[in-house]
Amino acid sequence: MRIRRLEPHEAALHRDVRLRALRDAPNAFGETAAQAQAQPPAFWEDLTRSVTEQGRNVMFLAIEGDAVCGATYGLRDRDDDQAGRVGGTWVAPVSRRQAVGSALLEAVFSWARAQGFRRLRLWAPAASPAALALYRRAGFTETGRRGPLPSNADLQIMELERTLPAMPDQDS
Repeated sequence: MRIRRLEPHEAALHRDVRLRALRDAPNAFGETAAQAQAQPPAFWEDLTRSVTEQGRNVMFLAIEGDAVCGATYGLRDRDDDQAGRVGGTWVAPVSRRQAVGSALLEAVFSWARAQGFRRLRLWAPAASPAALALYRRAGFTETGRRGPLPSNADLQIMELERTLPAMPDQDS
């Protein structure tokens, strides 16, 4: 397995991976597969540009052979210039429990440190023990903030946060 960034010309792949994630885990994300599928091509082109242009957000893909087996976003926090966010983390069912999620998170951690972020936050489904275990193993702790899942108000999401160590000094 290898981790790589989404490329600017891969809007169709971006759409495909996101729809796979939304169909596989409908109670884990803030949008539904139907909502995402209804978006026009321009939406996916804009979204792909937002995660592939230098200095903006990023999307990492986990690749096994020629297939995408996982994905996650590294996002700039709109309200805190010292923080980033992890979003949309998904691992294909056949690739779970093989450290794919951990590898994706490590890629986001490296990106976030390079951006100078001091911490990362994320929202996770409160009723997903596997997702919460992954994030806790990666050093995330609860902030105490909770709310309804935007795509299903009957379910709760919880915010988690992790402090990031500073980037090693390049001159050492």
